[in-house]
Amino acid sequence: MDAIKHYTQAPLPFIGQKRRFLTDFKTILNQCIADDGDGWTIVDVFGGSGLLAHTAKCSKPQAHIIYNDFDGYAIRLQNIKYTNHLRKIIFDLTQHVPRNHKLPENVKNQVQAALKSFDGFVDIHSVASWLLFSGQQPTDFHDLIFNHTYFNNVRLSDYPSADSYLNGVEVVSKPYHKLLPEFQNNSKVLLVLDPPYVCTAQGAYHKAGYFGMVEFLKLMRLVRPPFIFFSSTRSEFLDYLDLVIGYKLDGWERFAGYRKINVQVCLNKNAHYEDNLVYKF
Repeated sequence: MDAIKHYTQAPLPFIGQKRRFLTDFKTILNQCIADDGDGWTIVDVFGGSGLLAHTAKCSKPQAHIIYNDFDGYAIRLQNIKYTNHLRKIIFDLTQHVPRNHKLPENVKNQVQAALKSFDGFVDIHSVASWLLFSGQQPTDFHDLIFNHTYFNNVRLSDYPSADSYLNGVEVVSKPYHKLLPEFQNNSKVLLVLDPPYVCTAQGAYHKAGYFGMVEFLKLMRLVRPPFIFFSSTRSEFLDYLDLVIGYKLDGWERFAGYRKINVQVCLNKNAHYEDNLVYKF
């Protein structure tokens, strides 16, 4: 396997990547999986940006790493050259506008025309990070063009090549309910689960709104140790686990004795929440 550059954040913008947990994630892998991971399979079930799969491969290079790319992130990586070309075009159109300021209508019209006429792959999520208010995510190209106010947050430099980011990682694209049964009876398969948080906005995901309470309950019937599960106080995951364990509901043994690591996240002076990493080996 070719050498892998160790990334501490995803090469292209992605809301929800687990940068704050990477140190803890690597510590757990090293504590619970011996040596270089030979004989193990690690499945990043809701792969997102691939950062967890990438980190797992760097930490356990002999393990079989499966990245379930359900959001098309690998395609975005393959088209960085187009994204950089488009960035340069939009940068040239907006560079006279002060940073973080709303684009004047005539400039916005020029940017829209450039997006419509661009002859290549358009990474709408990268474009959104340059033009939309922080955290806003378009649902599709039409939404990006017609339904948002634009600001000048255009990246000042090109994205570097990410050719080695997924080196040695198997990329698949499957619904979780088809992927997980493939590994139900193998004790040397670690499930890494970072699903959309139930009862929170899911606009950044490929199928926004697809992961409601019923989907969550279906998922939990397929989860068994060893697992690493990411959640947040913005959902009720820990309350759910305590309910299942406390009342000894069906399958409670799979979660009894879980461990938790939490990280405080501050969005601004008035908004904060707690991200959680729950694991059991």
